[in-house]
Amino acid sequence: MPPLPRAAIAITMGDPCGIGPEVALKACAALGAARGAGAAVDGSRCIIYGDPGLLARTAARLALPVTIQTVPDPSFPAEDGDPRIPVAVVACSSLPTDLPIGRIDARAGRAAHDAIERAARAAMAGDLRAVVTAPIHKEALAAAGIRHPGHTELLADIAGGADVRMMLANDVLRTVLVTIHEPLRRVVDLVTRQRVLDTVLITARAMQRLGIASPRIAVAGLNPHAGEGGLMGDEDLREIAPAVAEARARGIDATGPWPGDTVFMRAREFREFDVVVAMYHDQGLIPIKYLGLDAGVNVTIGLPFVRTSVDHGTAFDIAGRGVADARSLLAAIRLAAHMTPEPSPHPQRRGPPR
Repeated sequence: MPPLPRAAIAITMGDPCGIGPEVALKACAALGAARGAGAAVDGSRCIIYGDPGLLARTAARLALPVTIQTVPDPSFPAEDGDPRIPVAVVACSSLPTDLPIGRIDARAGRAAHDAIERAARAAMAGDLRAVVTAPIHKEALAAAGIRHPGHTELLADIAGGADVRMMLANDVLRTVLVTIHEPLRRVVDLVTRQRVLDTVLITARAMQRLGIASPRIAVAGLNPHAGEGGLMGDEDLREIAPAVAEARARGIDATGPWPGDTVFMRAREFREFDVVVAMYHDQGLIPIKYLGLDAGVNVTIGLPFVRTSVDHGTAFDIAGRGVADARSLLAAIRLAAHMTPEPSPHPQRRGPPR
């Protein structure tokens, strides 16, 4: 029996006033040119969730070698027959032709949200192999009346309140966050023994999905020098160290808390660790982003489906100019393909949690 065809990998278009539509089309063009109409990797197709009209206008304005074909759902691939690369799009919105590029707009926030929601629900139903997201703008979401501050929180809600974490990864470093989009004033209260332990457990499962059977997990401290034995705050001793001990008692190779100013160097330069668990947003993301945005991938771990994303924002300053770099999105597509297993001979559809 021949292998079953893989389901499509969805690409959500992101904020239509930013570079999301451009990099989504560029990624599809690059993959299509390399592997044949709309293919990603491992024989999987890519399909964009977004506004077909806006995507067609973007392709025409930037002279991209693609043609937009609207399809009713991800099981319908784009058809060959055009000299340009066919890109299938599931229509999630219809934006006006005069939508301003490079500016915050509530209509753009709503359109970005709707594309994410449609794709995530299709993934929950088992109709997609993975979801890869282009960047959104938090202020545009807020202007549209959407309460979620970003992808991570929105996807967790769609998945029935799943306990999720953000992982950023590139070729030489991976980091997972205990807290995500939180003011520093709140971080100290949120770094609890249970939350750190849960993060380590979620991280271990995600690393195993990446093919690392026994991941070496470094846990960063919260305070300078991991608290210096309590001289610079007792949270490292009181909350983080017991969580690491509990994880080790469960058979996980976790160590720490390690000083945050050296643990990333040890992971990258000396290969002592496979992943670093960081306590807050900037502690974990600055080391990754300092290495460059072109190959970084954002992964939401803990979801019942695979979601990856770019390691950059909407870049309003260059939107519409045709100079946006699609390499981070291409890396996100390839990682999503790597994280999804071969289809079973008798696939079972998966519905949302009750």
